Amino acid sequence: MEKIKFSGQEKKKIFVSGSIRGGRELLKTYRFMCDTLEEAGAEVLSWHVADPELEETESKMTELEIYARDLGLLEKSDALIAEVTVPSTGVGYEVCRALVRKIPVLCLYMPGAAVSAMVRGNPDSSLKVRTYLNEEELKEIIIEFIRAL
Repeated sequence: MEKIKFSGQEKKKIFVSGSIRGGRELLKTYRFMCDTLEEAGAEVLSWHVADPELEETESKMTELEIYARDLGLLEKSDALIAEVTVPSTGVGYEVCRALVRKIPVLCLYMPGAAVSAMVRGNPDSSLKVRTYLNEEELKEIIIEFIRAL
């Protein structure tokens, strides 16, 4: 894949968000998203979401440490990409915080997912919500989003 040349800076910093305590069944998808972003020339700030050992790692952290890590990374981000197929209060919180800070957000989900109307019905122009059927579509949507940054 050809690396995307970003105007004004070498790499866009992307925060990838996905369910952790709500369920890890999309771990492979989170990994694919992070790999796609890096292949395209972006910098993933939240690789921990794709770490299969994350629950064990976070069990050694306080909730305050987890909160501070995630919000610290979000504040450094040029955009947030959230996989919202698996409902997660934490992902919803991160999406909201990003929108309040005027950070562009892409929410992705698979058909049939019970995605909140608070996401799908939000008219904020900083928020894009897209569905995907497979990894090929997921990759295309991610690349299109980061090209537009």
